[in-house]
Amino acid sequence: MLSKKEKEGFVKEAAKAMSKYSTVGVINLSGIPDRLLQKTRNGMKSEIRLILGKKNILERVLKSEERTEKLTENLSGTSAIVLSNADPFEIYKAFKSNEIKLAAKPKQIAPADINIEAGETSLQPGQAVTELKQAGVDVQIQKGKVMISKSKVLVKKGETITSTAAKVLHTLGVAPFKAVIEPVSLLSNGIIFRKDVLDISAEKTITGLSKAFMEAYTICIEIGEVNEYTLKPLVVKAYLQALALGLEAKAYEPGIIELLIGRASAQASALGNADNGKS
Repeated sequence: MLSKKEKEGFVKEAAKAMSKYSTVGVINLSGIPDRLLQKTRNGMKSEIRLILGKKNILERVLKSEERTEKLTENLSGTSAIVLSNADPFEIYKAFKSNEIKLAAKPKQIAPADINIEAGETSLQPGQAVTELKQAGVDVQIQKGKVMISKSKVLVKKGETITSTAAKVLHTLGVAPFKAVIEPVSLLSNGIIFRKDVLDISAEKTITGLSKAFMEAYTICIEIGEVNEYTLKPLVVKAYLQALALGLEAKAYEPGIIELLIGRASAQASALGNADNGKS
């Protein structure tokens, strides 16, 4: 346990380090396995610096600067301060890339349907086959190899994982859970980016922008709004509408006369064919 003097020294040094970074954030480490924290720190050591400590100590560090004081609202349970000079979205993406899979434990709730896929396994015939059959998995032995002959949803989403199911999943090497360190918030250039904003992929952004553009484009065409995107389509639309109106009114204007002659010719031809048919 740190003494009062040691705590003051820690806060002073941490605050000094924090002042050198353009991006400051808070991450929640509650329930995060040590191996994930270690993996993340090793994988991102060139991009970030973490300040670990008790909540009250971290609060004092954040309150040492006016710009970071609001981040204290995001401290909960076991937290850490993250420092970086990188873009907030790149930082978040880097944290997400260090995600790890976790094995299922009895009494956990399935986050989604947990499937056992049909196919060959690396298991040897024996006790494992008995356990799989007890769990309702269709198993066969073919040429000395354990085969799952039919895919099966072992645990449905929202159901409690039994000890039998957890054992089978472990035996098959199926890890249905995941753990990832996600920044709760990141402060950069005076703006606090929350998790819901940071968790936007390039694919989602492009899809959203494309959808918004097409909706705006459709509205502009409907109301006749002229801009660089709608100018040509609106001219074509106006031209076609003018042609249709000219044909309807039988206006003897260039471009319409030819169409009227073509229409009359087609009608005459159709009438002639009808008369020939009667004869």
